[in-house]
Amino acid sequence: VQLQASGGGLVQAGGSLRLSCAASGITWDDYSIGWFRQAPGKAREGISYWDEFDSSTTYGDSVKGRFTMSRDRAKNTAYLQMIDLKPEDTAVYSCAVRSRVPFRYWKLWSKYQYWGQGTQVTVSS
Repeated sequence: VQLQASGGGLVQAGGSLRLSCAASGITWDDYSIGWFRQAPGKAREGISYWDEFDSSTTYGDSVKGRFTMSRDRAKNTAYLQMIDLKPEDTAVYSCAVRSRVPFRYWKLWSKYQYWGQGTQVTVSS
């Protein structure tokens, strides 16, 4: 199983980016997908989650209303559309997947089975 996040870059505050998480070796329908980020000196933060059980999407309070998660089953790729970016969104963004784990653990990195390399997002003020 391989996951690869991409699409990061440098953007000005108020700008937008779309991150991609490409997967191989799994079938998306069998896994829940989480997006995480980690800023320097800070703990890893779960920001978005797609639930395999009911196809619902959940967002952390820090990104709600600005980030949108989607997926393309045919391409085995998940996306994170980010708008109205702020300097505090600067972090390394990563994706992870897991199967058959209760929703309540969605923010815990340790509850995921496969993780991808991150992509850097830098938002300048």
